[in-house]
Amino acid sequence: MIARLWHGWTKRADAKAYEEMLRNEIFSGIAARNIQGYHGAELFIREDGDEVEFVTLLRFDSMDAVREFPGADESKPVIFPKAEALITRMEQARHYRVAT
Repeated sequence: MIARLWHGWTKRADAKAYEEMLRNEIFSGIAARNIQGYHGAELFIREDGDEVEFVTLLRFDSMDAVREFPGADESKPVIFPKAEALITRMEQARHYRVAT
């Protein structure tokens, strides 16, 4: 199992809208792609001064399954167009083998 972790930040004023977009549109949009080996998403949120940090964790069976999500550049963030205006900064995605 591979965990894909991504960190992005919004202004505090945009955090609620971004959280709702993630929950109601983005995560369901990812699931609707029917990527073989995709096993869902989790969301972590942390208030940090004037910003709010969002961490998404997506689970995949393998790196081959991961690559179906962003394409050839596996660390490239996948940002839905409506979300771009809300995100103030972001990091590349990182991938971890889930140790059980």
